[in-house]
Amino acid sequence: MTKSGKPAVRIYEYANCSTCKTALKFLERHQIAHVKLPIVDEPPSKSELKKMLSFYQGDLKKLFNTSGQVYREMGLGAKLSTLTQDEALELLAKNGKLIKRPFLLSSEGGLVGFREAEWQKLLG
Repeated sequence: MTKSGKPAVRIYEYANCSTCKTALKFLERHQIAHVKLPIVDEPPSKSELKKMLSFYQGDLKKLFNTSGQVYREMGLGAKLSTLTQDEALELLAKNGKLIKRPFLLSSEGGLVGFREAEWQKLLG
């Protein structure tokens, strides 16, 4: 629990990701209790991905790390629009490198990527 009594957040991150490091510093600076999970070794579950998708009005592309090497190697830029939601979520649940990071879930909502103002609004 945080000082304000809010529950801890779950943050899926990649240790070598500078954006993830910035996001973790934000959580520490604001004394927000959090649980770190390695996104590559333990990607979010399909149900967590569905929950996040609901925060982005069903826009699957928002969940994908579109600048990532695996995304490019798999040619997902061209294929993504042909996948069903279930197929896309299955793909994400099996390969954490495909997921935009950091991937943060809390009882109040969820966010992918790090934009300080958005994180402040959700967690502040």
